[in-house]
Amino acid sequence: MFTVNPIKFGTDGWRGVIAADFTFERVALVAPLAAQILADNYGSFSDRCIIVGYDRRFMAEDFALIAAQAIQEAGFDVLLSESYAPTPAFSWAAKAENALGAIVLTASHNPAKYLGLKVKGYFGGSVSPEITQQIEERLSQPIPKATQPGTLSYFEPWSSYCEGLKKKVNIDLIRQAITSGKLTVYADVMHGAAASGLERLLDCPIQEINSNRDPLFGGGAPEPLPRNLTKIMEMIATAASQGEESLRVGLVFDGDSDRIAAIDGQGNFLSSQILIPILIEHLATHKGMTGEVVKTVSGSDLIPRVAQSYNLELFETPIGYKYIADRMLTTPVLIGGEESGGVGYGTHIPERDALLSALYVLEAVVESGKDLSTLYTQQQEKAGFNSAYDRIDLPLASMDVRSRLLESLLNEPLKEIAGLKVIDCLTVDGYKFRLADQSWLLIRFSGTEPVLRLYCEAPTLEQVHKTLDWAKEWANSV
Repeated sequence: MFTVNPIKFGTDGWRGVIAADFTFERVALVAPLAAQILADNYGSFSDRCIIVGYDRRFMAEDFALIAAQAIQEAGFDVLLSESYAPTPAFSWAAKAENALGAIVLTASHNPAKYLGLKVKGYFGGSVSPEITQQIEERLSQPIPKATQPGTLSYFEPWSSYCEGLKKKVNIDLIRQAITSGKLTVYADVMHGAAASGLERLLDCPIQEINSNRDPLFGGGAPEPLPRNLTKIMEMIATAASQGEESLRVGLVFDGDSDRIAAIDGQGNFLSSQILIPILIEHLATHKGMTGEVVKTVSGSDLIPRVAQSYNLELFETPIGYKYIADRMLTTPVLIGGEESGGVGYGTHIPERDALLSALYVLEAVVESGKDLSTLYTQQQEKAGFNSAYDRIDLPLASMDVRSRLLESLLNEPLKEIAGLKVIDCLTVDGYKFRLADQSWLLIRFSGTEPVLRLYCEAPTLEQVHKTLDWAKEWANSV
């Protein structure tokens, strides 16, 4: 028998299986409650208005309408998107429209059977864990009846957002490089909300793939990982083998366009672990920007070294962009990023934004005239630090297995991993083991699924895979 999971907010919103966990009835419960919590916490800052938006998942627009109507009946004015758009566009709209916040119907990078609900604040970013905890605590309480319903109207989500992004980069320079043949841009939008985004921003055609709406995401998941990106990697590798002389950049966006990855000119996958050091250098030198660099505990050890080389302070947070967003609200931040592809900027809204990151990546390539991997190698050489990185998500048989693994980590601390002595363990988010060769292994559990997340950085890819294989064997033996 299928078990319906309780409504619980993870690192960025509540997600569930459509028709089981995620239903019209539950959305109609959560959405107005979230609106009320936003009003309770932010009512003195903003108008009594809520933005409602959605991505391209199965029935996302229908769930958005249900949410909008429930919020309206609770006495709030609602601006409902007339089309899909990136999640950052709705965060942008919340701030631009002086709204209390935004409710976004999306499950980001999760498989096709999932849909979810993200809550954004008036400031244009994810709300804090304290806010989502308030929502959870109030789920069993009735929503106060409004003396009269609010209004419901529609808005176009792309224009204002795109105009805001265009002002942050030299669009003319990038466009000229593309139209002159000096730069070829490929984009895999993974059937998601970034579809058409770069062409809207650049006002010129690019080579975009997987642009059609496919709620099944081609049988995979809209997550920018190498296993999902064979087509774009092969396209670029083929162009390289044919001797095409232009610079080539591939850009990859997850389902709601808040995560990014890239492909270099030879068809190699580049995660945000590689992009963040490149972006730090570009923003600090070419654009003369400053501020703190914020990374999560799973971020590469190269990031603090690059930050130090540009005299930038570093701050480390647990995994989850909401923690980076919180830091942006109190401290001047240059860039904040996580290894899973979420990158944001202190001069923008406190939100990860893949399309803005894409523009900065293109600007960095055009201004330097160099391939992305060349730019990364230069940062490694400057910092005197070379490493390899990978992560795997290990499905667990049940949440009971998850509990046993957690108990083992707590009661039987690991002293040695893959033949290397453990010299330190950081428990700010999961268990991050620093090993004798200065490599590290992070063991962390998904907040919404029976999944074990394993992250490793080591001097060589061989050592990374050896360590991850050891971690899998450990997990399966407990």
